[in-house]
Amino acid sequence: MNYRVAAMACSVAVSFLAAAPVDAQVSALPPETQQVIDAVGPAWATNLPANINRIIDSFRPLLGAAQKDGVQITKGIGYGSNPKQILDVYQPVGRTGVPVVIYIHGGAYVRGDKDAFGVMYGNIPTWFARQGLLGINATYRLAPAAPWPAGAEDVGGMVRWAKENALKYGGDPNRVYLIGHSAGATHAATYIFDKTRQPTDGPGVAGAVLMSGRYWLEFDPKDPNGANMQAYFGKDPAEYPNRSPITHIATSKVPVFIVISEYENPGLDVSGAKLLSALCARDGKCPRFMRLSHHNHVSEVAAFNTADVELGQAILEFIERGR
Repeated sequence: MNYRVAAMACSVAVSFLAAAPVDAQVSALPPETQQVIDAVGPAWATNLPANINRIIDSFRPLLGAAQKDGVQITKGIGYGSNPKQILDVYQPVGRTGVPVVIYIHGGAYVRGDKDAFGVMYGNIPTWFARQGLLGINATYRLAPAAPWPAGAEDVGGMVRWAKENALKYGGDPNRVYLIGHSAGATHAATYIFDKTRQPTDGPGVAGAVLMSGRYWLEFDPKDPNGANMQAYFGKDPAEYPNRSPITHIATSKVPVFIVISEYENPGLDVSGAKLLSALCARDGKCPRFMRLSHHNHVSEVAAFNTADVELGQAILEFIERGR
């Protein structure tokens, strides 16, 4: 499938949107931002800290000026007893019965926060709220203080909170969607695939967008985040198959949308491809999949609530169609 065409087609009005977003991709970003993305991309994995900062700095002016009208924000709500178990709600003013999206940030299992990098992560639920959905931006416990399976347990806590509280904020508790990025995608995948991490009545979500996550575990000493992976999953490779989300897909019925960027952290593109292949084999048909041209591991999420709405449109279509 040509997903650029699919994204353009998604500009047609969708039932739960206040107004259809205008189609745009990387080419709609300011020239100076495009130049940084194009320059950093081919060298992305050679110096992750420096390149992450360079991309974030290039997006700061855009994100600071991004539209936030029509969104009521409630910050600092606890979904558990730990100080890291906290979330913010982004409510579309005047809307009721709308789908709920929970954004779960990355951070290589050992760092990250819903407020990391200023307004960057908050712009994601802001954009969805501006399209008429209820957005949630959540933080979770981190390794090494909170090793496996704490991340997946916290995703379950986010879902439980959303199902219990969505109505008061205008959301539909029966249409909760997860959007996980990087480590957040791993935690979301563990939750939706591994029944031992779920309530007895199932995961309680209508779908999941898994962006640039790690779904099959193996330690690579050349991986700059290998030690961080071990801090969360442990150092015993005998434990890795059971702790790999891909191992548990056999009985999961949650619709999945897999996303990778053209320039990824080492191994995450391969991991996404492995999950895609496994789900294709499981179902005899493939789930929704998208490769974001020009984008890297960070720009794919930094671009939300800017003129580049290619991924956002595809997620809206996934939610509307259920696949």
